[in-house]
Amino acid sequence: MSTAESATSTATRRTPGLVPVTETMRTTERTEEPATDHPAAGPSGPSAPSGRRSAARATWAFWRLLGSELGLTFRRPRNLVMLAVLAAVPVVIGVALRLVGGSDDGMGGIIQAVAGNSLMLTFVSFSFLVLLLMPVAISVVAGDSIAGEAGGGTLRYLLAAPAGRTRLLAVKYLNAVVYAYAVTAVVALSALLTGLVLFPAGPVTLLSGTTIPVLDGLVRIAITVGYVGAGMAALAAIALALSTFTEVSIGAIAGTMVLVIVCQVLRAIPELGSITPYLLPTKFTNFDAVLRSPIDTGALADGLLTFGAYILLFGTIAWARFSGKDITS
Repeated sequence: MSTAESATSTATRRTPGLVPVTETMRTTERTEEPATDHPAAGPSGPSAPSGRRSAARATWAFWRLLGSELGLTFRRPRNLVMLAVLAAVPVVIGVALRLVGGSDDGMGGIIQAVAGNSLMLTFVSFSFLVLLLMPVAISVVAGDSIAGEAGGGTLRYLLAAPAGRTRLLAVKYLNAVVYAYAVTAVVALSALLTGLVLFPAGPVTLLSGTTIPVLDGLVRIAITVGYVGAGMAALAAIALALSTFTEVSIGAIAGTMVLVIVCQVLRAIPELGSITPYLLPTKFTNFDAVLRSPIDTGALADGLLTFGAYILLFGTIAWARFSGKDITS
């Protein structure tokens, strides 16, 4: 080997842990294979089948990465324990309401509603959980998504794959969204089954005084699951954005929960009523619009619009931060 070749070989080798930012960015955002490498490519550019195959490979790689991420999330004991705890809370609420309802002390409005129909336990459970325990579970998963990989030293290896930073960020967010809807569905299913066991099933009396059949009540529960899941997805966008600013996942998780708690405090101050409609937790409880006849679609649409705005804002922040972030660990 000549002296020039030896120098070139030495220059191209990098010590592990000291990968320059420019090299990391190149491996992160790999381009498609050159057109001339494919036998079907002509002198003027790649053929249509080649382009379709490249797109198909990229799509398959994306879904395979998402499937792997979902598998890791739903196999992690911590995440399963959080699902179990959230599933147990509606049972505890239902038993407590059943015991209070059977006493001689009389029943309040909530207890009367649940005791009168089992489906109401689902809405009561969401009212208890959507402002604190459910946000904790979402914050843990979304806040750990990027910061956990960076802290564990695995983020750089993920970026070496041809998925790219934008696709990796999208996979992490979609994983958090799936978990958010899993949390919401688990709470709804647990509350529904507990209600059917402890309380009678029959026509549901809404807050507006109208009585609807059981099937209509189940449809409204499904709408509630979709709405609450969208709210948790908006919170996941905030946690994901914070996760791109730190390599310590507990920092992103705590930051998200502090934000939720501060919003709750601000909502309790009458003098700050002008900003209350713009706070994310304010819209979490808008699902009670399904308990009116007809359904208050305006309240639901307003909440979904707010969720979309938060997702767009913090998704953009996460992308801007992560796409130019130096990966040093």
